[in-house]
Amino acid sequence: MLDFFVRPFIDDQQLRLAFIASVLVAITCAVAGTFVVLRGLAFIGDALSHGVLPGIATAMLLSISPIVGAAVGAAVIMGGVGLVSRRYKVSADTAIGLMFVAMLSLGVIITSRSTNLEEDLDHILFGDSLAVHSTDLVWQIIALLLVCLIGFIARRPFLMMSVDDGLAQTSGFSVSLFHNLLLAMIGLTVISSFQTVGTLLVMGMLVAPAASAVMFARRISSMMLIASFIGIFASYLGLLISHHFNLAASATIVLITVLIFAICAVRFDLIKRRNLKIDELPHQHEHNHAH
Repeated sequence: MLDFFVRPFIDDQQLRLAFIASVLVAITCAVAGTFVVLRGLAFIGDALSHGVLPGIATAMLLSISPIVGAAVGAAVIMGGVGLVSRRYKVSADTAIGLMFVAMLSLGVIITSRSTNLEEDLDHILFGDSLAVHSTDLVWQIIALLLVCLIGFIARRPFLMMSVDDGLAQTSGFSVSLFHNLLLAMIGLTVISSFQTVGTLLVMGMLVAPAASAVMFARRISSMMLIASFIGIFASYLGLLISHHFNLAASATIVLITVLIFAICAVRFDLIKRRNLKIDELPHQHEHNHAH
């Protein structure tokens, strides 16, 4: 049993690095993802995760850090969404959809111009946990600390905005300022996570663990802790399964987070039905006693 569950991480240094990187991604995504789920920003998170593709591709063509390219791509899509929605009086969802399609198409066009980039496209889209280097961990730790700092400082306005923008406004918070700060936090999470789980799969880590946690926790801190635990457990199990059965590590990790959400959803539904039956019992007893 020990050989199956623990030995791979003891013997394989790259697997250990992949696990550490995945843990950092899981915690970062748990913090940002909690606010994404509460605020209902999964669509713009998806757009950001795809929108960094042309920036990454361009950076690789110019032989500079993909992280720099991802940061530029995230800034362009966030700025574009704000400009289109304000200037042309279209809904935020429409602006996000337009920028999402435009940036994704541009990314594919850029990658198609280079044979080397076409070969790297799978790595950009789906990540490669097993290709993480120790230097990548430094950037992920910095990103995690920044995301946690933003989440701690802005937790109150973020929570109020999740309930109602007017509530945050009447409490003295600038909705536009904190909305943009939340988008920046999501962008930072995407940028720090894409090398490990890829731009397409980062949404799974960002949304699925937090969506599971929201069903059972009532406090923000509890949601983040549960989401972190789910992400870390999925990282361990996904890497273990991918090692033993030669599967794509990042995709396996993300699939497990979604399966955990499905299990949590079924359990939540059963608990809800049981509580409804318990609530009905006193009313039935009172009705029978009256007769």
